[in-house]
Amino acid sequence: MSDSSPKPGGLLHSVFLERAAELDSPPQSRLGQAAFLVLRLVDLLAGERDTGPQEQLFRYQAAATERYCREEVEPAVETDHLLALVRGAGDAFRRRRAGLLAPAMLGYATFLEDAARYEEALDVLQTLERASGTGLESTHTIATALQTGRISRKAARFDEADTAYERAAALATAAGDRRSELLSRLGRANVFWGRGNLAESERWNREALRDARAAGEPQLEALAEHGLGVTLDARGQGIEAVSRFWRAFKLYEDAEQRLRALHDLGFALARLGAIESAERALRHVVDNSQTQDNVLNATVELMHCASFRRDRVGFTRWRTRCEAELARMAPNILVDYHLKVGVGLARFGQFAHAATELENALLVARTHGLHEFEFRIDRVRTGLRDCEALELAEHDPVTEPMVCGTALGEVASALASLTI
Repeated sequence: MSDSSPKPGGLLHSVFLERAAELDSPPQSRLGQAAFLVLRLVDLLAGERDTGPQEQLFRYQAAATERYCREEVEPAVETDHLLALVRGAGDAFRRRRAGLLAPAMLGYATFLEDAARYEEALDVLQTLERASGTGLESTHTIATALQTGRISRKAARFDEADTAYERAAALATAAGDRRSELLSRLGRANVFWGRGNLAESERWNREALRDARAAGEPQLEALAEHGLGVTLDARGQGIEAVSRFWRAFKLYEDAEQRLRALHDLGFALARLGAIESAERALRHVVDNSQTQDNVLNATVELMHCASFRRDRVGFTRWRTRCEAELARMAPNILVDYHLKVGVGLARFGQFAHAATELENALLVARTHGLHEFEFRIDRVRTGLRDCEALELAEHDPVTEPMVCGTALGEVASALASLTI
């Protein structure tokens, strides 16, 4: 798994102290401090396996940490997670079983992941493994490896993601856990996509889709359909991608996963020039999703749709909303933002500023190994001063009319009455 610990001589969980230093957001600052204190409490469980912290010390630190969370931090979902961890740490200490804390730790890591705080989420997972040692149940060990892979991939740490997914696959195979083994393969397919190897991503998704159907796993089938849609869209096969996203949307049971599929559907429709349907899907995501990266992605794409319609006011409004969240954007979202700001500025004739934004996008893409974005940026730069070339670089040709009875028409009609 990735190592988010500090350099020698530094503090553990320094990423939470960085949040505590966010002076412009006192509630987040106190939550960062509280999270640091809670994880330092969990660290005591690791020492307990060897020499054991003195019981009096543990109880004192637990009481002080809980008091800080209750009295100094505002009530919030994250506060509830932290209080649950304090209680769970006390139970794990009394029973000398640090692994009992796994469900609460995994839940907190998921909360941080949904808030796009990826480094913090990785720190929590690393703390769980360090505190539990070999005491984790196999299901929790596999879940930790899968989640580490997923979060590392979102943070564009592809080598670490691959390592985590390979570990998850080996653990799942040894445990006879076919479902988790399939999840690890789907995760690796996404890593291939992130690195720009679209052919391998498509192959891995198609094989996983076949096996998920054979195993009678509709939720894994939805994930494979979704991943295949992302890959096909990147390869310029937008109409088939729309169909894949729609199938994933209908198969998913979880509301946030459905909204994620709806986001990618909106993205694909925008590439096909079906802007009205795209905006309908994306606005639904912005209005309803509780997952930060879903909302950020959809906001960037709505900015792009506004520039496509030559709506300067709408473009500026969505761009302003994006700018307020730049510090929280994962690398793939940040490069997409700079790319689409560049495209928008070019559409409004601001070519010098557009070129600067595309350079920013290229720098982020190269820094994080986002090769598929590098290819797209190069295409856009080539046609920057030619409106027709720019549209060809950013949009796929529509080979199927948006009329009832066609794949695109059926999806457009469904979106027109979207009430989920």
